[in-house]
This record gives sequence, C-alpha cells and structure tokens, in this order.
Amino acid sequence: MFKKFLLAVLVAAPMCLQAQTLKLGAVNPTEIFNVMPDVTTANNTLKGVQEKYEAQAKPLQEELQKKQTELETLMKNKAAESVIEPKQKEFEDLYTRYQNFMQQAQKDMQQQQETLLAPIQQKLVNAIQAVGAEGGYAGIIDANTLLYRGDNIEDITAKVKAKLGIK
Repeated sequence: MFKKFLLAVLVAAPMCLQAQTLKLGAVNPTEIFNVMPDVTTANNTLKGVQEKYEAQAKPLQEELQKKQTELETLMKNKAAESVIEPKQKEFEDLYTRYQNFMQQAQKDMQQQQETLLAPIQQKLVNAIQAVGAEGGYAGIIDANTLLYRGDNIEDITAKVKAKLGIK
C-alpha cells in the first residue's frame, strides 16, 4: 500500500510542478495595432490613393449625370425611338465604364491596403513572439477572444508596446 502511494506521488509530482510553472500571456493586438505609427502612415497613404481615385471618378460621374438627364428629357418629351436608343446605348456604355473603373479602383485599394499593412502586422507578430520568448511564456492568447481570464494569465499588451517603442 505504501509503495503504491509513493509511486502515485512520484508520478504526480512532475505534473504538479509543471502545472505551477505554466506561464500564459494575453495581449490585445488590436489596441497595439491601432496606435502603431506605421499604421497612421499607411492610412494616410491609402487616403491619398482614395482621393486620387475619387478625383478620377468625378468627371465620369458628372458625364453620367449629364447623359441621364438628357435621356430623361428625351423620354419625357416622347422623342422618337431612333433618337432615344443611341442615347440610351451611350448611357449604358458609360455606366459600364464607370462600374469597371470603380471595381478596379476598389481592387487596387484593397491590394495596396494589404501591401502596406502586411509588414506592420508581421512586425506586431514578431514583437509578440519576442516578448513571449523573453518572458518564458508557454503561450500567448488574444485578449479580445478570452471568455474567462484567470489569475495566472498575465496581460502583456504593455510589454509588446514597449518592445515596439510605443508609449
């Protein structure tokens, strides 16, 4: 009986010791990402690109509005189909050009956003991993997705900010 007890203690002891040294961290990557200076720079660049596309779209919008008004006037005045049809075709062609332009602009904006933000996101991931390695954490989890937070999980958001040079 004593041997079984001793064997059980010897088997359970390493597990108990390991459970006590398990160190977990929680980080709020969204909070950090939003205050990173590189994100502000990227957003300003994206805003400039968006303004460029809006400036390019404005003449198309104005021309579309003009064609629509002409077409509505012809229809209101009951113009002949031979007059309305070419105007309607012009309007539809211009509308298609406008839609294609807007889709291409949106696709380009999305691609530029990914290109600009990907290195910033990687920089954040690298900082989280560095803090985890330096602090000896068994794991780091996203604080935004925690359903329950016990006492043995340390918030390392400030440490990651410090690693990135953010106050």
